[in-house]
Amino acid sequence: MIEVQGLAKRFRLAGRKADASARERDPREQGEWFQAVREVSFRCEPGEVLGLLGPNGAGKTTTLRLLSSALKPDTGSIHVEGVDVLKDPIAARQLIGFLSGSTGLYGRLTVRENVEYFGRLHGLGDAALKARVDGLFERLGMHDFAHKRADVLSAGMRQKCAIARAVVHEPRVVILDEPTTGLDVMAAKVLLDFIAEHKSRRIPLIFSTHHLHEVEKLCERVCIINQGRAVFGGDLEAMRSSGGSADLHDAFVNIIERRA
Repeated sequence: MIEVQGLAKRFRLAGRKADASARERDPREQGEWFQAVREVSFRCEPGEVLGLLGPNGAGKTTTLRLLSSALKPDTGSIHVEGVDVLKDPIAARQLIGFLSGSTGLYGRLTVRENVEYFGRLHGLGDAALKARVDGLFERLGMHDFAHKRADVLSAGMRQKCAIARAVVHEPRVVILDEPTTGLDVMAAKVLLDFIAEHKSRRIPLIFSTHHLHEVEKLCERVCIINQGRAVFGGDLEAMRSSGGSADLHDAFVNIIERRA
């Protein structure tokens, strides 16, 4: 289970203070600080897929980086499978599979070498690593380009490689930042099927997306973030009710506009 309470994170504005017009445009700019995340709470139970939704710049990526321990929150708490991420980030990282918005692959390594390298960082032995990598490449359809260097891959190939790298250690929870952005229909289907497989194995999974058809297909619940705050949390029927529309797109827009 993933449990998040009262997350907040601010960043210093580079070399300037926010003026009155900037505060009017975005209330998160306060003095010398930008409050990227102001108040975010949610939970994701075993076997659940939680969709993290919000406009561009709402604070979704910062929230996911806080969950992964890549960033440390100013206030709030994060627990992953009972482990306090703030107090024991090393133990937490062993439990988490995290895909960031940028794949960050090593361009001079092949696809297989990239995935194997991270498997070894997680302590997998040769036999276990080979079995795990072979299984992932089969499920994600990666055998045909396993020998290619990462710097010549298409967007879909890179994303598959990054996801295989993120879960090579068989994490207890999975966090994905916009995993299907820029992918064609077939590549996106493979990744959505991969998410559904983790759901069937009762692995809590959080993913951010702008594609509400993915949410409708996979998610039990959603958390909507706007201007750094969680403005809605609940199941899809509650989202439709709160947004005043049976259509998820319209419900989402109505929630954002009402809470702006």
